[in-house]
Amino acid sequence: MNFEDWEPVYGSILADFGYGRDADRAARDRLAELLADEELFDTERFDWKDRSVAIVGDGPSLATDIETVRDAPIVVGTAGASASLSARDIEVDCVVTDLDTRPALVCDMTHGGVPVVVHGHGDNLEALERYVPRMKPTAVVPTTQAAPSQRVENFGGFTDGDRAAFFADAMGAGRLVFPGWDFDDPGVSDEKRRKLRWAARLLGWLEQRRGESFRLLDGRRGEIEAALAE
Repeated sequence: MNFEDWEPVYGSILADFGYGRDADRAARDRLAELLADEELFDTERFDWKDRSVAIVGDGPSLATDIETVRDAPIVVGTAGASASLSARDIEVDCVVTDLDTRPALVCDMTHGGVPVVVHGHGDNLEALERYVPRMKPTAVVPTTQAAPSQRVENFGGFTDGDRAAFFADAMGAGRLVFPGWDFDDPGVSDEKRRKLRWAARLLGWLEQRRGESFRLLDGRRGEIEAALAE
């Protein structure tokens, strides 16, 4: 994902939620400072090229989708999903998180050798300060939704879940599957529901870029295409 491609979408997200670029840049730069001079995880170690990757969410459907996760060659989870999978004795190959869920567990996972894609944005500076120093740097991949800078990358995406999909795409993944995703989960807040709508739009954009069809978007493409055309 080139930032030139991502930037217009990023601008639309900022406008929709009233977020500011300066706060995202500040979080990006602080994340870089916290990891300065540390050896970070080398993403070339991932052997994901042309392999099926499960992008696991922590929605109510995860219980019924669990065999899809077990059968997946590569498993990438949000922090919440990773905790749920751990409780079922399923290991993840990578965690994608902005530290708003189970941050202490995420820190422990880095020390257990699980790579963690840590995202810095305008609302999580305090979490970065508190938890990044507790992580094992050689298991950390730092990311931003602003322009990439120093060793902080931007692979695309907004929520943990869709960022995981964009990250897997950047790592050369083959087919993407999405167990545990529930766009219509009635238990989420209004703000989370708005974020899920953006996640659906971004996944619609990603499937177009990949020439792939994500089953979780069936029945939503008309709405997504209209939103992307705005």
